[in-house]
Amino acid sequence: MEATIKAIHFDISEKLVAFINKKIDKLVRRYENIADAEVNLTLVKPEAAMNKEAGIKLSLPGAPDLFASKTADSFEEAIDLALDALEKQLEKEKAKK
Repeated sequence: MEATIKAIHFDISEKLVAFINKKIDKLVRRYENIADAEVNLTLVKPEAAMNKEAGIKLSLPGAPDLFASKTADSFEEAIDLALDALEKQLEKEKAKK
């Protein structure tokens, strides 16, 4: 599954796109019921530390959308943190069924 990636106020590198798709694919393999993934990347304050924000929304059929947003020094770190939070939400959703 290809994730929808939006970079707000900057140009995204191919390396970062590949990193995001790899992480999302790994998550989809563990949780097959993910229908869609949307990733929003934002530079909060360009000159400050901890200025990279990643928001990830997962769409699940028959369940509310799951969302996590994290801020870190790099987009890769922010994505990892957001995906960790989403994994916890997916486990809770899986336990409900």
